[in-house]
Amino acid sequence: MRHLGLIAGAAAAALVAAGAITYAVAGDDGGSVTPSAESADAGFARDMAVHHQQAVEMSYIVRDRTDDEEVRRLAYDIAQTQANQRGMMLGWLDLWGLPKVSSKPPMTWMDMGGMASGEDGALMPGMATNSEMKKLGELSGKRAEVFYLQLMTDHHQGGVHMAEGCADRCAVGVEKRLAQGMVEAQQSEISLMADMLKERGAAPRS
Repeated sequence: MRHLGLIAGAAAAALVAAGAITYAVAGDDGGSVTPSAESADAGFARDMAVHHQQAVEMSYIVRDRTDDEEVRRLAYDIAQTQANQRGMMLGWLDLWGLPKVSSKPPMTWMDMGGMASGEDGALMPGMATNSEMKKLGELSGKRAEVFYLQLMTDHHQGGVHMAEGCADRCAVGVEKRLAQGMVEAQQSEISLMADMLKERGAAPRS
């Protein structure tokens, strides 16, 4: 119950903040300044939208593969929070009149465009491969729970790294604040998932 309360509280706070951020972005600190397509602001919005989408997909997969209420609640909260944030980031790109895709490799805005090979669908650090996504959909019960928690821990670690990059490099204040909020929330969930894995006799993969 301690875990569920922490998760629910964090998710509720994230959703409230999301509404405020969506409202505020048009009149943010930068005034009428619009980021360029090559900026960290645009790059982060594009890349994290893709990164978040996989987390949403993983979370809905595991909800169908286990009856464990703790894991199902965590998965639901991650899916809802990241889907909401993804919508905001895509909305900002629309607001700025910028494309949602780029011909350049992911994470170029962090000077790390060659860091992930993209092999087997892992486009950015922390992302699961297509093979891992398929495996998650084939497992059930405790094995599905453990594999999901391990994959999501890796995913969050990659997400934290990207969000720290935006917190350092992005120019739009509201986006920097969202990125810093992601860092804090996902680090908290990484700790929570480590506890959940330990309860299941397992550990993070790295």
